[in-house]
Amino acid sequence: MAEFLLVLECEEIPARMQESAGQDLARLVSEALSLLSPSDITPFWGARRIGVVMQIAEHIAETTQSERGPRETAPEQALAGFLRKHGAERDALVLENGFWVLNRTLPAISAAQQIAATLPALLWRFPWPKSMRWGRGSLFTWVRPLRRIVCLLDGTLVPFTLATESDDAHGLTSDAQSEGHRFMAPGVFTVSSYAQLTSELLARNVVLDPEKRLSIIRDSLKAQADKAGLTLVEDEKLVEEVSGLAEWPVALLGRIDEAYMDLPPEVMQVSMRINQRYFALRSADGTAAPHFAFIANMDFADGGALTVAGNERVLRARFADARHFWDLDRKTKLAERVAALDGVTFHARLGSQGARVRRIVALAGTVAKAMGLDAQAQAQAQRAALLAKADLTTGMVGEFPELQGVMGGYYARHDHEAEAVANAVAEHYMPRGLSDATPHAPVSVAVALADRLDLLTAFFAMGETPSGSGDPYALRRAALGIIRIIRDNGLRLDLIPLIAEAARNLPETLREGGELPALPGFLAERLRVQLRGEGERHDVLAATLAGGLDGDLVRLLARTSALAEMIGTDDGRNLLAASKRAANILRIENRKDGPHEGTPDASLFEQDEERALGEALFAAHDAIHAALGEERFAEAMVAAAALRPALDKFFEVVTVNDPEPARRLNRLRLLAHIGATLAEIADFSQIEG
Repeated sequence: MAEFLLVLECEEIPARMQESAGQDLARLVSEALSLLSPSDITPFWGARRIGVVMQIAEHIAETTQSERGPRETAPEQALAGFLRKHGAERDALVLENGFWVLNRTLPAISAAQQIAATLPALLWRFPWPKSMRWGRGSLFTWVRPLRRIVCLLDGTLVPFTLATESDDAHGLTSDAQSEGHRFMAPGVFTVSSYAQLTSELLARNVVLDPEKRLSIIRDSLKAQADKAGLTLVEDEKLVEEVSGLAEWPVALLGRIDEAYMDLPPEVMQVSMRINQRYFALRSADGTAAPHFAFIANMDFADGGALTVAGNERVLRARFADARHFWDLDRKTKLAERVAALDGVTFHARLGSQGARVRRIVALAGTVAKAMGLDAQAQAQAQRAALLAKADLTTGMVGEFPELQGVMGGYYARHDHEAEAVANAVAEHYMPRGLSDATPHAPVSVAVALADRLDLLTAFFAMGETPSGSGDPYALRRAALGIIRIIRDNGLRLDLIPLIAEAARNLPETLREGGELPALPGFLAERLRVQLRGEGERHDVLAATLAGGLDGDLVRLLARTSALAEMIGTDDGRNLLAASKRAANILRIENRKDGPHEGTPDASLFEQDEERALGEALFAAHDAIHAALGEERFAEAMVAAAALRPALDKFFEVVTVNDPEPARRLNRLRLLAHIGATLAEIADFSQIEG
């Protein structure tokens, strides 16, 4: 095996494109060189280069290729066309089983030949999300002007050019030259291997390994925070972004002017993050610290003092803008902004944001009542729902959409709204993501659920549901939000009537039809996905859901947990096996002369084992039904597991397909009664094992 190294060096690549480009390069090169058995494939990326290193075979061995052509009886024109296609003469053909066959020997190809033959076309069609042309005359495009192509096989240059007959591709050819940091170590050097490239770049102030850059950034930011006695606000996405901006990351600490420390900390953090890629810091008491951290792309002779001063000056200007929005927005009460939402379109078929707010207000009261909240809390939920979207009309949210809800909470407090109302406005978007916290205050929970239920119901009513990976309205996230809020708070709510109430609030043309009947199933599927992610037995949930979604998710999960626990016991496993055996026999016999429905006739039982099973089934059915109705799920499972001995004896001794038709029918009905009894709990056929 030989080391193959490909490095593509260009001007600064947008940080958001680097990793996917590195992965795409590794995938495409591996596919192009698949006949060379690539292994140990390692992509890398950074601000000015993407590349891949791998081990490949040194050549493609000689092979014999057979191409079957037309039948022996085919017209002469068909045979001539086959020969033209393959550039062969007629005497190269042989007859095999009535067909003309062309056998050709393909000579061995060196790895260098295969690389030079395949890479130019690969680079011409490389899938950048956006690419550009530069210079004059060439149609070759790249994300930013491509400057160098390092292509080595075991340290030896693999020569090729990107030029075609009609396009010089800016004169780009492969070579063995790279360069260090643009400012700290300009100038080219010769590359001989991946290890040498990595060490040489490091000596020239470029960290090639993306994981190492991330580690340096995390460690250096923490060191700066620790030195100042502060705590860094974790922001892994920003760490990844600045890793794509700095080849030689250096952490520095700046100070925030005290005049801006009364701004909401979320405003400061978002302004720093979005506009300047700065990191927020907290003091020991958890409050916002009057400092910020940032990553520079080089060392400084003065320790970064001049750079820090420049960044502090820029930040003062950014915070001055934020101050303007903060002061201006508070001059108009949040309640006075609600009317303006009638002029903001939410969706062409659903009307304005104002119309949506009125639906959420009505639904929030219903949800609060279903939660058992008192009249005051119900009124607060409706008040919070009325104000929840009003901050969309503010300057601050217009500048920083990430602060939706957060700013509404601040403005509601400024307007002296009740604390529960202000909290609900601030928290109704929670959880925003998989790792985000859920609201726990009752009023906040009611508004958050109403917001998501309205969203899901409206888009399902219009038939605009997620498909494949497409989910433009984030409906999967909304469904998971509902599930997480209910689970985290242990809410005893029935979602089915709440969905029906949300549908009644929609425009009249959307209240029926569409995909509304599929919404409970959509929520059930999201619940299955969540349980699968938690390592739970989602097949048991699917079996429990076979009869439809229980709108009380807490009850559903308690029932599922009890079933999973029972299936994990010896009695449960044997009961599952016996139930599947009964179902298989019944399915086969039903195809012959079924269905075999009806209550088994105890007077036709001839053997003690079938009598015992019949008695056990009738007793278990009543016990299971009563226990499930009173939510004594563990007792229901005990009653089901108690069937195991009678089932085992029945299948050991009794012949179901008795020659006497009446006895056969009665025993098949007994098997059907097994399924009906267990169906009170779940559809056991969907449980694995």
